[in-house]
Amino acid sequence: MALHRTDLASDVLALLRQGTAIPAHPLALDADRRFDRRRQRALTRYYLDAGVGGLAVGVHTTQFAIRDVGLHEPVLSAAIEDARAWTDRPLVMIAGVCGRTAQAVAEARTAVRLGYHAGLLSLAAMTGANEDELIAHAAAVAAEIPVVGFYLQPAVGGMTLDAAFWARFAAIDNVVAIKAAPFHRYRTLDVVRGVVAAGAEDRITLYTGNDDHIVLDLAVPFAVPRGGRTVEVRFRGGLLGHWSVWTKKAVELLARIQDAVAAGPLPAELLALDSRVTDCNAAFFDVAHDFHGCIAGCHEVLRRQGILEGIWCLDPDEGLSPGQAELIDRVSAEHADLADDAFVAANLARWLA
Repeated sequence: MALHRTDLASDVLALLRQGTAIPAHPLALDADRRFDRRRQRALTRYYLDAGVGGLAVGVHTTQFAIRDVGLHEPVLSAAIEDARAWTDRPLVMIAGVCGRTAQAVAEARTAVRLGYHAGLLSLAAMTGANEDELIAHAAAVAAEIPVVGFYLQPAVGGMTLDAAFWARFAAIDNVVAIKAAPFHRYRTLDVVRGVVAAGAEDRITLYTGNDDHIVLDLAVPFAVPRGGRTVEVRFRGGLLGHWSVWTKKAVELLARIQDAVAAGPLPAELLALDSRVTDCNAAFFDVAHDFHGCIAGCHEVLRRQGILEGIWCLDPDEGLSPGQAELIDRVSAEHADLADDAFVAANLARWLA
């Protein structure tokens, strides 16, 4: 049965719209690169106890290759089962939706059947399609599940999409949010301009996926002219791979930004956090090697805390790049106040039980 945004529980929709912290859920593997169900459960419990408002599963950080090894549905099923068993508070559960149209529609239907509220739509498999084809593809998925648009940076498989595209995308009725993750200011502005051009700013909630610019995305308004007046638009929350680590501090950071925006004006020390968080991201995401080690880098932080046993990825060629471990050493020391090591240490046994 198809799911429309008007079918969502009011508390779930309110949480999505007010803006919340949604980590992109990693994949726990053992030394033989098999699904480690116990540590996958521990990850979910960690995120929930850290105070996140939702989980994004089956997305880039989960490794798109889960679809090639028969893990797509098991991983989605595990996350929602474990979340429901651990807490009864409202959560926004988002499933990654990938592939050409037939695959994407099938994945959307699976997500709905499992109880997910929205699908994060990756267009990477549609490379070479024209704008009409991309919009038709998105509309087909939106006929099955509320859609979160995804502007994925080209360095990891995305494509360049202009403001005209985002205006047409935002006009699709069952689009509820857009994750802007081009890691590019001009392209981020294209997303905002497209939403405003479509008159969809009240229906579509903007989430930052720009792991290189988290604090300022959340703190600074975007002013877009329309019809002789200026429309102010804000990113309300984050759906981030970066927030798969040091998650409790990420939740606290989002709350601090939201409180500061409401109170105004923004304190300089809060704005200064943008460069510090970005410095950490450069290490975690392996910017020095064009993001080759971005998934392994997040795994390494979780391994050091004891949540993951190792940094194994489905692709044996994915791992830390030369010098990346040393960079993680540096940011962990210089930005120790942004880490949640003590919180993890105090709860790890519970999560692994």
